[in-house]
Amino acid sequence: MPLVEHLRELRNRLAKGLLAIAAVTIVALVYSEELMQFLTKTVPKCAEGVTSNGGNCAIVSFNTLMAPFSTTIQLSLTTGLVVASPVWLYQLWAFIAPGLHKNEKKYTYAFVAAAVPLFSAGAYLAYLILPISVKVLISLTPEGSANILSLGDVLDFTLRMVLVFGLAFELPLVLVMLNLTGVLSGRRMAGWWRGVIMGVFVFGAVITPTTDPVGMIALAGPITVLYFGAVGFSLLNDRRRRRGNPDAELDDDEASALDLTPEAVGSIDPVGAPRALPEQSTGAHGGSAAHRVNGYDDIT
Repeated sequence: MPLVEHLRELRNRLAKGLLAIAAVTIVALVYSEELMQFLTKTVPKCAEGVTSNGGNCAIVSFNTLMAPFSTTIQLSLTTGLVVASPVWLYQLWAFIAPGLHKNEKKYTYAFVAAAVPLFSAGAYLAYLILPISVKVLISLTPEGSANILSLGDVLDFTLRMVLVFGLAFELPLVLVMLNLTGVLSGRRMAGWWRGVIMGVFVFGAVITPTTDPVGMIALAGPITVLYFGAVGFSLLNDRRRRRGNPDAELDDDEASALDLTPEAVGSIDPVGAPRALPEQSTGAHGGSAAHRVNGYDDIT
């Protein structure tokens, strides 16, 4: 396909993806108030007539004149990108797929099929942990101070937590794909288990803002289980690969094992020696003793 055709196809794919995002964004603008209420359910709001004093509750507000407009646009665009992701991801895939091999397409299908539920599970877990995180953070407010939270900050915090949890759940899938492509072996992954567990729990402690271990364990526990699941799958896949090809896991600069066991030599069959020159074998010049000088053939 010529370059102009590729550019024209890319333009059409981008236009379809942008139209889908724009359509969902317009719908999100209509229901922006409901979306804001859904995302701010994690904040313990003060009841009517109750003032925020210390860490008992919080008041969600807009701090600037342009904050309602900018927050609504930000929330609607984010909703458009997330909800319309199947459409623009398919357009991206349809543009790239013709240049991939059969095995690459198979791996891509498997990656997408596993990535979507894993990300969704991480996002849902983050939404369950958010109320605990917010309550712990608000409880640190001293008496005599009021919690007046910006709605934009609350939405940013919620979306950041959902995104981080969703991406963290993709780590085992990345390890499995590296093993399927031959980059990383299951034995090497199994040797990293101490460092991985330590890193996962440190990551969970840093990324969850709560001071109690609930948030850390809620994030690190499932990732650890998924990691060992990825290690088990990789070990089984390595065993299957060795069964089909014993040298499959060798590095490029590593020599394969050689079988140097001596073997018995069979009987030797006698082989007649041919004439040295073609004229000797075809009988040129008569091939008789008359053409021999001092016992040698005088061919030349």
